[in-house]
Amino acid sequence: MSAAFKAAAWPPHSDMRADRLISILLLLQMHARLTARHLAKRLEVSERTIHRDMEALGTAGVPVVADRGVGGGWRLMEGYRANVSGLTESEVQSLFVTRPSRLLADLHLDKASDGALVKLLSVLPAVNRRGAELARQRIHIDVSGWNRSRDPVPHLPALQHAVWSDRRIRILYDRDGCAGERLVDPLGLVAKGSVWYLVGRVENDLRSYRVSRVRDVAILDESFIRPPEFDLAAFWEKSAETFRERMPRFNVVARVRPDVLPMFQMMIRFGSIDAISGDQLTMHFDAEEVARVTLLGFGSAVEVIEPESLRAAVKAEARAVAGASD
Repeated sequence: MSAAFKAAAWPPHSDMRADRLISILLLLQMHARLTARHLAKRLEVSERTIHRDMEALGTAGVPVVADRGVGGGWRLMEGYRANVSGLTESEVQSLFVTRPSRLLADLHLDKASDGALVKLLSVLPAVNRRGAELARQRIHIDVSGWNRSRDPVPHLPALQHAVWSDRRIRILYDRDGCAGERLVDPLGLVAKGSVWYLVGRVENDLRSYRVSRVRDVAILDESFIRPPEFDLAAFWEKSAETFRERMPRFNVVARVRPDVLPMFQMMIRFGSIDAISGDQLTMHFDAEEVARVTLLGFGSAVEVIEPESLRAAVKAEARAVAGASD
């Protein structure tokens, strides 16, 4: 960081503005040139505010340059680099919350992640270092389920390489026991729980493929151009929402004995609880048969209130079980 940047007194502003000034400085370091419009949209302020912020940076000794005309924008003077360490306590803690180590290991990034965090920890001020250690010791993220077997993903490294290098691939994909070839532009990888998915473009359509079902991968000597508007997180969220909306839904209202409710909440694997009011639960399952089998497993601790068809089916099954035991 320049001596001028260290020594200069910032003009009067709020802590929020100080954070924004640091964000602008970091953005300008990462990009060769940015327009005021882009910065305003990114930081959710007006272009006039951005121009005032640039004046503040210049007053503080930061060499910001405005290039006029087509292709112009704001940039830092060539050769200037600022060593900005203005991370807030919550930002530091977010970086040190334990990562899903198994997923990082799948990508062969576990050792690199550990090394990066050690380096970051070594340069943090003592007050931030304490926050980092607190986060690492108190929050752990485990994406695996208790009973879920782990998918084998032997082709994940090849897919990762293709995603990194924007190389077209030909995959052999197994769907419903039938394998077929697909020519894919690999755009990204998503981990849902502990299951990996490949997101790719096939003939201008965006699709998702479960990595464990990929039987073979050939990385071709062809590159592809990524869609400039493509956002992996936004695509996945929209795709997941569409999937949830298309799933069959069988609604159930049932009364659950209070002493059994905690176990019921843990054991209901093939449905979802939507609301709890006292001992009465509103929930849904994929189908009536799934609801019947699941609720029967709790015996007299669960009473089906509606729908009537399920209530009658549970009664009939209970009578059949009692008759068989006689």
